[in-house]
Amino acid sequence: MEQRETLAGHGAMLLFAALISVSFTLGDLAAPHIAPAALTAARFALAAVVIGALAAPRMRWEHWRAAWRYVVVGGLLAMYFVTMFEALQRTNPVSTAAIFTLTPVMSAGFGWILMRQVTTGRMGVALGLGAIGALWVVFRGDVQAMLKLGLGPGEWIFLFGCALHALYAPMSRRLNRGEPLLVYTFGGILGGLLVTGIYGGREVAATEWGALPPVVWAAVVYLAVAATAVTFFLVQFATMRLPSAKVMAYGYLVPGFVILWEGLLGHGWVESTVFLGLGLTVTALVWLLKDQTVPSAKVTG
Repeated sequence: MEQRETLAGHGAMLLFAALISVSFTLGDLAAPHIAPAALTAARFALAAVVIGALAAPRMRWEHWRAAWRYVVVGGLLAMYFVTMFEALQRTNPVSTAAIFTLTPVMSAGFGWILMRQVTTGRMGVALGLGAIGALWVVFRGDVQAMLKLGLGPGEWIFLFGCALHALYAPMSRRLNRGEPLLVYTFGGILGGLLVTGIYGGREVAATEWGALPPVVWAAVVYLAVAATAVTFFLVQFATMRLPSAKVMAYGYLVPGFVILWEGLLGHGWVESTVFLGLGLTVTALVWLLKDQTVPSAKVTG
């Protein structure tokens, strides 16, 4: 039974990586038709309805004390999504997905600063391999460009966004006061909606919602339901069955999935040299999936 539960956890995270990767491709299709803040606001609004309905039975008045915490954690996530779609207007989904795999490295740094979480030697090697593999994908195997760190505007924008995303995880844990997970997540989504509304209020108001093409609405629904509500459930399902290091490892599969979707949709396949970088990220995944002594996370909710 325990082995079956473990396999179920791995299956959940494989599905997580596949679902997250679609958001890069779908977001790229929607980006030319809607402002990033408007798309993010619509996503948070719909996600608030979905998560709010699930969280309602667990809500208590005391959960809303120090509500500023939800604005902080939700704001970090909201600005990550805004920068993602800003970046997709300037670069391609494969590069943004590769930049995304740098998040675990930055998260480890923020985790030490905020929570004094120590990264093991094995995890450090794996995170380093993953970072090198990600940069190799971003620079299409051009070693000279990699050494010069010649990132384009889109990559720099999303790198900043990924730093905010990396800060989100330890900050969320730091500010949590024992609320049920669904309630805490709902509060964060409301905080993200507030920040997005303040930051991009003009973009939201200027958007002609009735004139948007179907691909934008498809992106909004997918991002709110599949890439927020469903992936939220999958991560929590996996954390009850796998150590946190193993859960984190599956982010390294995202660029590979994005390359697959882009190729199948006829957007072109990457150069063969890029697969060396993907190989390094898969190696990082294998290292992080090796047995760890870290116990599985326990989640209330």
